Amino acid sequence: MENQTINLQETADKFAVVETLYRFAAGIDLRDNDLLASAFAADAISDFRPAGKKAGFEYPVLEGRENIVAALSGSLAKIDTTHSVSNPRVFIDGDNATMDALVEAQHLPSNDHTRFYLMKNRYDVELKRQENVWVIQRVTIDNVWLTGDSSVLSGI
Repeated sequence: MENQTINLQETADKFAVVETLYRFAAGIDLRDNDLLASAFAADAISDFRPAGKKAGFEYPVLEGRENIVAALSGSLAKIDTTHSVSNPRVFIDGDNATMDALVEAQHLPSNDHTRFYLMKNRYDVELKRQENVWVIQRVTIDNVWLTGDSSVLSGI
């Protein structure tokens, strides 16, 4: 029975870790800054540089939950997005976890949905359990492939 209890806790933790990435994606797509913020530790780091470089633009490393939320909500203010998370693989080590997942991110100018920029990105995520909630400590985003009009993201 003890092994079954351990497996149930590990399964619950793995689901909760993936749920953290869902909160991140939904927070961006729904323009819900509180939901987006709930996915990050106060001292989190977000590194979009690898994906940005492949897409042809520079995006700085963002440090701190407040800075991450402000930067993402500001840079995507005129962009409608949908994020789809797939293939998450989660590894739990006590109150720490790592996850890699694929995230497909569709970007459309809010005023012109005939143009789009679609990115398939690999997310490498480090998380920690804080007050029984999993939060992102660090996320590094690299691009696998992209298609569409790159000027959709110009100026972000």
